[in-house]
Amino acid sequence: MTVNNGGKLSKEYFVSYIQLVMNARTCSVEEACRFVLEQFFKGNKHTFGDYSYGNFLSACKEIACFQR
Repeated sequence: MTVNNGGKLSKEYFVSYIQLVMNARTCSVEEACRFVLEQFFKGNKHTFGDYSYGNFLSACKEIACFQR
């Protein structure tokens, strides 16, 4: 997936992306979030800036709450 480095990615974007990963890989929220961090962020939380990383964390928490 190509993403503009200058863009601020929303929580909704990450919720959709994480759910897509969960469905495609048939994995848990934790595994999907770990995968997104490694593959999408290249293991560096600053790749797309603090705003996008914060939204990523919020999305992981939101999805985890729904899974309980």
